[in-house]
Amino acid sequence: ELLREGQVFYVHNRVQSIDRAVARLRELVPEARITAAHGQMHEHELEQVMLDFWEAKADVLVCTTIVEAGLDVSNANTLIIERADLLGLSQLHQLRGRVGRGGERAYAYFLYPPEKPLTETAHDRLATIAQHSDLGAGMAVAMKDLEIRGAGNLLGGEQSGHIADVGFDLYVRLVGEAVAEYRGESPADEAEVRIELPVDAHLPHRYVPSERLRLEMYKRLAEVRTLEQVDEVRSELVDRYGPLPGAVENLLAVAVLRVKARTVGLTDVNTQGNFVRFVPVDLPDSTRVRLDRLYPKTVVKPALHSMLVPRPTTVTVAGQPLRDVAVLDWAARVIDDIVPSRSAS
Repeated sequence: ELLREGQVFYVHNRVQSIDRAVARLRELVPEARITAAHGQMHEHELEQVMLDFWEAKADVLVCTTIVEAGLDVSNANTLIIERADLLGLSQLHQLRGRVGRGGERAYAYFLYPPEKPLTETAHDRLATIAQHSDLGAGMAVAMKDLEIRGAGNLLGGEQSGHIADVGFDLYVRLVGEAVAEYRGESPADEAEVRIELPVDAHLPHRYVPSERLRLEMYKRLAEVRTLEQVDEVRSELVDRYGPLPGAVENLLAVAVLRVKARTVGLTDVNTQGNFVRFVPVDLPDSTRVRLDRLYPKTVVKPALHSMLVPRPTTVTVAGQPLRDVAVLDWAARVIDDIVPSRSAS
Protein backbone atom coordinates (compact mmCIF):
# COMPACT_ATOMS: atom_id res chain seq x y z
CA GLU A 1 0.00 0.00 0.00
CA LEU A 2 2.83 2.40 0.81
CA LEU A 3 4.45 1.70 -2.59
CA ARG A 4 1.37 3.17 -4.30
CA GLU A 5 1.42 6.10 -1.84
CA GLY A 6 -1.76 4.95 -0.13
CA GLN A 7 -2.76 4.77 3.53
CA VAL A 8 -3.72 1.96 5.89
CA PHE A 9 -6.29 1.47 8.65
CA TYR A 10 -4.95 -0.98 11.24
CA VAL A 11 -7.69 -1.92 13.74
CA HIS A 12 -6.47 -3.02 17.17
CA ASN A 13 -9.56 -2.93 19.40
CA ARG A 14 -7.89 -2.80 22.83
CA VAL A 15 -6.90 0.58 24.24
CA GLN A 16 -4.69 -1.03 26.93
CA SER A 17 -2.32 -2.52 24.35
CA ILE A 18 -2.69 -0.16 21.39
CA ASP A 19 0.67 1.53 22.11
CA ARG A 20 2.39 -1.87 21.96
CA ALA A 21 0.72 -2.50 18.62
CA VAL A 22 2.06 0.82 17.33
CA ALA A 23 5.58 -0.03 18.55
CA ARG A 24 5.41 -3.45 16.89
CA LEU A 25 4.36 -1.95 13.55
CA ARG A 26 7.08 0.72 13.73
CA GLU A 27 9.60 -2.06 14.21
CA LEU A 28 8.20 -4.01 11.26
CA VAL A 29 7.84 -1.00 8.93
CA PRO A 30 10.28 1.69 10.16
CA GLU A 31 9.77 3.87 7.10
CA ALA A 32 6.01 4.24 7.74
CA ARG A 33 4.54 7.23 9.55
CA ILE A 34 2.29 5.60 12.15
CA THR A 35 -0.19 7.26 14.50
CA ALA A 36 -2.91 5.99 16.84
CA ALA A 37 -6.52 6.94 17.66
CA HIS A 38 -8.98 5.68 20.29
CA GLY A 39 -11.95 6.94 22.26
CA GLN A 40 -10.07 7.62 25.49
CA MET A 41 -8.00 10.38 23.90
CA HIS A 42 -8.88 13.99 24.58
CA GLU A 43 -11.42 15.28 22.08
CA HIS A 44 -9.09 17.86 20.52
CA GLU A 45 -6.17 15.41 20.37
CA LEU A 46 -8.35 12.81 18.67
CA GLU A 47 -9.64 15.39 16.20
CA GLN A 48 -6.08 16.43 15.33
CA VAL A 49 -4.98 12.81 14.77
CA MET A 50 -7.93 12.20 12.45
CA LEU A 51 -7.28 15.44 10.59
CA ASP A 52 -3.59 14.59 10.14
CA PHE A 53 -4.50 11.18 8.73
CA TRP A 54 -7.11 12.72 6.40
CA GLU A 55 -4.44 15.18 5.18
CA ALA A 56 -2.04 12.24 4.54
CA LYS A 57 0.42 13.34 7.22
CA ALA A 58 0.43 9.71 8.46
CA ASP A 59 0.63 6.47 6.49
CA VAL A 60 -0.92 4.08 9.02
CA LEU A 61 -3.68 4.78 11.53
CA VAL A 62 -3.71 2.22 14.35
CA CYS A 63 -7.15 2.56 15.86
CA THR A 64 -10.04 0.93 17.66
CA THR A 65 -13.49 0.48 16.11
CA ILE A 66 -14.04 4.19 16.72
CA VAL A 67 -13.39 4.67 12.98
CA GLU A 68 -16.24 2.42 11.84
CA ALA A 69 -18.56 5.37 11.16
CA GLY A 70 -18.11 8.88 9.86
CA LEU A 71 -14.50 8.82 8.58
CA ASP A 72 -14.01 9.16 4.82
CA VAL A 73 -10.39 8.96 3.64
CA SER A 74 -10.33 8.30 -0.09
CA ASN A 75 -6.59 7.61 -0.11
CA ALA A 76 -6.87 4.78 2.46
CA ASN A 77 -7.30 1.54 0.55
CA THR A 78 -5.97 -1.15 2.86
CA LEU A 79 -7.67 -2.33 6.06
CA ILE A 80 -6.13 -4.79 8.52
CA ILE A 81 -8.19 -5.98 11.52
CA GLU A 82 -6.61 -7.87 14.42
CA ARG A 83 -8.85 -10.41 16.21
CA ALA A 84 -11.62 -10.03 13.66
CA ASP A 85 -13.23 -13.08 15.25
CA LEU A 86 -14.23 -10.94 18.25
CA LEU A 87 -16.15 -8.30 16.27
CA GLY A 88 -19.78 -8.40 15.21
CA LEU A 89 -20.84 -8.80 11.61
CA SER A 90 -22.22 -5.28 11.31
CA GLN A 91 -18.97 -3.90 12.76
CA LEU A 92 -16.90 -5.85 10.23
CA HIS A 93 -19.09 -4.62 7.39
CA GLN A 94 -18.87 -0.99 8.54
CA LEU A 95 -15.10 -1.20 8.97
CA ARG A 96 -14.69 -2.71 5.52
CA GLY A 97 -16.55 0.31 4.19
CA ARG A 98 -13.73 2.60 5.37
CA VAL A 99 -11.60 1.55 2.39
CA GLY A 100 -12.28 1.55 -1.33
CA ARG A 101 -13.74 5.06 -1.38
CA GLY A 102 -11.39 6.30 -4.09
CA GLY A 103 -10.46 5.02 -7.51
CA GLU A 104 -7.87 2.48 -6.35
CA ARG A 105 -8.51 -1.20 -5.71
CA ALA A 106 -8.99 -1.77 -1.97
CA TYR A 107 -7.97 -4.67 0.25
CA ALA A 108 -9.35 -5.77 3.63
CA TYR A 109 -7.60 -8.39 5.78
CA PHE A 110 -9.44 -9.99 8.70
CA LEU A 111 -7.00 -11.71 11.07
CA TYR A 112 -7.57 -14.24 13.84
CA PRO A 113 -5.09 -16.27 15.94
CA PRO A 114 -4.29 -19.63 14.32
CA GLU A 115 -3.80 -21.35 17.69
CA LYS A 116 -7.40 -20.69 18.75
CA PRO A 117 -10.18 -22.49 16.88
CA LEU A 118 -12.89 -20.22 15.48
CA THR A 119 -16.31 -20.52 17.07
CA GLU A 120 -19.14 -21.40 14.73
CA THR A 121 -20.58 -17.89 15.05
CA ALA A 122 -17.23 -16.20 14.33
CA HIS A 123 -16.73 -18.46 11.30
CA ASP A 124 -20.19 -17.54 9.99
CA ARG A 125 -19.43 -13.82 10.38
CA LEU A 126 -16.12 -13.98 8.54
CA ALA A 127 -17.53 -16.26 5.83
CA THR A 128 -20.41 -13.83 5.28
CA ILE A 129 -18.03 -10.90 4.89
CA ALA A 130 -15.91 -12.89 2.41
CA GLN A 131 -18.94 -13.98 0.36
CA HIS A 132 -20.60 -10.55 0.14
CA SER A 133 -18.02 -8.13 -1.20
CA ASP A 134 -19.93 -6.70 -4.14
CA LEU A 135 -21.52 -3.25 -4.29
CA GLY A 136 -24.82 -3.11 -2.42
CA ALA A 137 -24.07 -6.17 -0.26
CA GLY A 138 -25.27 -4.38 2.88
CA MET A 139 -28.77 -5.90 2.79
CA ALA A 140 -27.42 -9.45 2.44
CA VAL A 141 -25.00 -8.84 5.31
CA ALA A 142 -27.79 -7.39 7.47
CA MET A 143 -30.05 -10.38 6.84
CA LYS A 144 -27.24 -12.81 7.67
CA ASP A 145 -26.53 -10.81 10.83
CA LEU A 146 -30.19 -11.23 11.76
CA GLU A 147 -29.90 -14.98 11.25
CA ILE A 148 -26.70 -15.25 13.32
CA ARG A 149 -27.67 -13.04 16.25
CA GLY A 150 -31.45 -13.17 16.19
CA ALA A 151 -33.69 -10.10 16.42
CA GLY A 152 -34.73 -8.22 19.53
CA ASN A 153 -38.12 -6.70 20.29
CA LEU A 154 -36.66 -3.39 21.49
CA LEU A 155 -38.71 -1.24 19.13
CA GLY A 156 -41.73 -3.50 18.73
CA GLY A 157 -42.18 -2.35 15.13
CA GLU A 158 -44.60 -4.00 12.72
CA GLN A 159 -43.40 -7.04 10.80
CA SER A 160 -44.48 -8.38 7.44
CA GLY A 161 -46.13 -11.70 6.49
CA HIS A 162 -47.49 -14.20 9.01
CA ILE A 163 -44.76 -13.22 11.47
CA ALA A 164 -46.64 -9.93 11.93
CA ASP A 165 -49.24 -11.78 14.00
CA VAL A 166 -46.80 -12.43 16.84
CA GLY A 167 -43.72 -10.27 16.11
CA PHE A 168 -40.36 -11.52 14.86
CA ASP A 169 -38.71 -11.90 18.27
CA LEU A 170 -41.58 -14.01 19.63
CA TYR A 171 -41.73 -16.00 16.39
CA VAL A 172 -38.02 -16.88 16.56
CA ARG A 173 -38.34 -17.81 20.24
CA LEU A 174 -41.37 -20.05 19.57
CA VAL A 175 -39.53 -21.82 16.76
CA GLY A 176 -36.52 -22.30 19.05
CA GLU A 177 -38.71 -23.76 21.78
CA ALA A 178 -40.37 -26.11 19.30
CA VAL A 179 -36.99 -27.34 18.06
CA ALA A 180 -35.79 -27.82 21.65
CA GLU A 181 -38.94 -29.79 22.47
CA TYR A 182 -38.44 -31.97 19.39
CA ARG A 183 -34.90 -32.73 20.56
CA GLY A 184 -36.15 -33.64 24.00
CA GLU A 185 -34.68 -30.56 25.63
CA SER A 186 -36.54 -28.32 28.06
CA PRO A 187 -36.13 -24.70 26.94
CA ALA A 188 -35.36 -22.22 29.72
CA ASP A 189 -38.24 -19.82 30.30
CA GLU A 190 -36.48 -16.69 31.50
CA ALA A 191 -38.75 -14.01 32.95
CA GLU A 192 -38.28 -10.40 31.94
CA VAL A 193 -37.19 -7.90 34.61
CA ARG A 194 -39.01 -4.56 34.66
CA ILE A 195 -37.24 -1.58 36.23
CA GLU A 196 -39.52 1.44 36.67
CA LEU A 197 -37.70 4.06 38.74
CA PRO A 198 -37.21 7.85 38.32
CA VAL A 199 -34.21 7.60 36.01
CA ASP A 200 -33.11 9.49 32.90
CA ALA A 201 -31.35 6.61 31.11
CA HIS A 202 -30.59 6.70 27.39
CA LEU A 203 -27.86 7.08 24.77
CA PRO A 204 -27.90 10.76 23.70
CA HIS A 205 -27.72 11.47 19.99
CA ARG A 206 -24.77 13.81 20.51
CA TYR A 207 -22.86 10.94 22.22
CA VAL A 208 -23.67 8.19 19.70
CA PRO A 209 -24.78 10.01 16.51
CA SER A 210 -25.44 6.88 14.44
CA GLU A 211 -28.94 5.48 14.92
CA ARG A 212 -27.80 2.00 13.93
CA LEU A 213 -25.00 2.00 16.49
CA ARG A 214 -27.33 3.30 19.22
CA LEU A 215 -29.81 0.50 18.53
CA GLU A 216 -27.00 -2.06 18.49
CA MET A 217 -25.78 -0.84 21.90
CA TYR A 218 -29.31 -0.86 23.35
CA LYS A 219 -29.65 -4.47 22.20
CA ARG A 220 -26.28 -5.36 23.76
CA LEU A 221 -27.44 -3.92 27.10
CA ALA A 222 -30.77 -5.75 26.86
CA GLU A 223 -28.89 -9.03 26.44
CA VAL A 224 -26.39 -8.71 29.31
CA ARG A 225 -26.68 -11.38 31.99
CA THR A 226 -23.58 -10.75 34.14
CA LEU A 227 -21.86 -7.77 35.73
CA GLU A 228 -18.76 -8.59 33.69
CA GLN A 229 -20.78 -8.12 30.49
CA VAL A 230 -21.98 -4.72 31.74
CA ASP A 231 -18.34 -3.74 32.34
CA GLU A 232 -17.45 -4.86 28.81
CA VAL A 233 -20.15 -2.62 27.35
CA ARG A 234 -18.96 0.26 29.56
CA SER A 235 -15.37 -0.14 28.35
CA GLU A 236 -16.48 -0.31 24.72
CA LEU A 237 -18.58 2.86 25.07
CA VAL A 238 -15.71 4.79 26.67
CA ASP A 239 -13.29 3.48 24.07
CA ARG A 240 -15.46 4.34 21.08
CA TYR A 241 -17.22 7.52 22.20
CA GLY A 242 -15.29 8.97 25.16
CA PRO A 243 -16.33 9.77 28.77
CA LEU A 244 -19.85 8.69 29.69
CA PRO A 245 -22.57 11.35 30.02
CA GLY A 246 -24.88 11.13 33.04
CA ALA A 247 -27.72 9.54 31.05
CA VAL A 248 -25.39 6.74 29.87
CA GLU A 249 -24.10 6.15 33.42
CA ASN A 250 -27.75 5.79 34.42
CA LEU A 251 -28.36 3.33 31.58
CA LEU A 252 -25.47 1.13 32.72
CA ALA A 253 -26.68 1.35 36.34
CA VAL A 254 -30.09 0.10 35.16
CA ALA A 255 -28.33 -2.84 33.49
CA VAL A 256 -26.47 -3.62 36.74
CA LEU A 257 -29.71 -3.50 38.72
CA ARG A 258 -31.43 -5.75 36.19
CA VAL A 259 -28.61 -8.31 36.45
CA LYS A 260 -28.84 -8.32 40.26
CA ALA A 261 -32.65 -8.57 40.16
CA ARG A 262 -32.58 -11.46 37.69
CA THR A 263 -29.97 -13.30 39.79
CA VAL A 264 -32.28 -13.41 42.83
CA GLY A 265 -35.45 -14.04 40.80
CA LEU A 266 -37.06 -10.58 40.93
CA THR A 267 -39.29 -9.57 38.03
CA ASP A 268 -40.36 -6.06 39.13
CA VAL A 269 -38.62 -3.15 40.83
CA ASN A 270 -40.85 -0.10 40.61
CA THR A 271 -42.09 2.95 42.48
CA GLN A 272 -45.46 2.75 44.21
CA GLY A 273 -46.35 6.01 45.94
CA ASN A 274 -43.76 6.67 48.66
CA PHE A 275 -42.35 3.15 48.36
CA VAL A 276 -40.24 1.08 45.99
CA ARG A 277 -41.82 -2.32 45.32
CA PHE A 278 -39.79 -5.51 44.90
CA VAL A 279 -41.57 -8.60 43.44
CA PRO A 280 -41.53 -11.54 44.03
CA VAL A 281 -39.99 -11.68 47.50
CA ASP A 282 -40.36 -14.46 50.07
CA LEU A 283 -38.40 -13.55 53.17
CA PRO A 284 -37.47 -16.09 55.86
CA ASP A 285 -38.16 -15.03 59.45
CA SER A 286 -34.43 -14.67 60.10
CA THR A 287 -34.27 -11.85 57.54
CA ARG A 288 -37.15 -9.81 59.04
CA VAL A 289 -35.01 -8.53 61.94
CA ARG A 290 -32.30 -7.40 59.54
CA LEU A 291 -34.92 -5.78 57.30
CA ASP A 292 -36.46 -3.79 60.20
CA ARG A 293 -33.01 -2.61 61.26
CA LEU A 294 -31.71 -1.57 57.82
CA TYR A 295 -34.94 -0.38 56.20
CA PRO A 296 -37.50 0.57 58.88
CA LYS A 297 -41.18 1.00 57.95
CA THR A 298 -40.85 -1.58 55.16
CA VAL A 299 -44.12 -3.33 54.36
CA VAL A 300 -43.96 -7.06 53.55
CA LYS A 301 -46.98 -8.71 51.91
CA PRO A 302 -46.44 -12.49 51.96
CA ALA A 303 -49.70 -13.24 50.12
CA LEU A 304 -48.60 -11.02 47.21
CA HIS A 305 -44.92 -12.06 47.46
CA SER A 306 -43.97 -8.37 47.54
CA MET A 307 -41.89 -6.02 49.66
CA LEU A 308 -42.45 -2.25 49.77
CA VAL A 309 -39.42 -0.30 50.98
CA PRO A 310 -39.78 3.45 51.78
CA ARG A 311 -38.36 5.52 48.93
CA PRO A 312 -34.98 7.02 49.82
CA THR A 313 -34.69 10.80 50.01
CA THR A 314 -31.93 13.39 50.12
CA VAL A 315 -30.62 14.44 53.54
CA THR A 316 -32.18 17.89 53.35
CA VAL A 317 -35.07 19.39 55.29
CA ALA A 318 -37.40 18.99 52.31
CA GLY A 319 -36.12 15.44 51.65
CA GLN A 320 -36.52 15.10 47.89
CA PRO A 321 -36.73 11.52 46.52
CA LEU A 322 -33.46 10.19 45.09
CA ARG A 323 -33.18 9.91 41.31
CA ASP A 324 -30.97 8.40 38.64
CA VAL A 325 -27.79 6.58 39.75
CA ALA A 326 -28.47 7.31 43.43
CA VAL A 327 -31.81 5.47 43.50
CA LEU A 328 -30.47 2.65 41.28
CA ASP A 329 -27.49 2.08 43.57
CA TRP A 330 -29.83 2.15 46.58
CA ALA A 331 -32.13 -0.48 45.01
CA ALA A 332 -29.11 -2.67 44.24
CA ARG A 333 -28.03 -2.43 47.90
CA VAL A 334 -31.51 -3.46 49.05
CA ILE A 335 -31.28 -6.57 46.87
CA ASP A 336 -27.80 -7.40 48.21
CA ASP A 337 -28.82 -6.76 51.84
CA ILE A 338 -32.26 -8.37 52.01
CA VAL A 339 -33.45 -10.44 49.06
CA PRO A 340 -32.35 -14.10 49.28
CA SER A 341 -30.98 -15.73 46.17
CA ARG A 342 -33.04 -18.41 44.46
CA SER A 343 -30.52 -21.07 45.42
CA ALA A 344 -30.64 -20.00 49.06
CA SER A 345 -34.41 -19.95 49.13
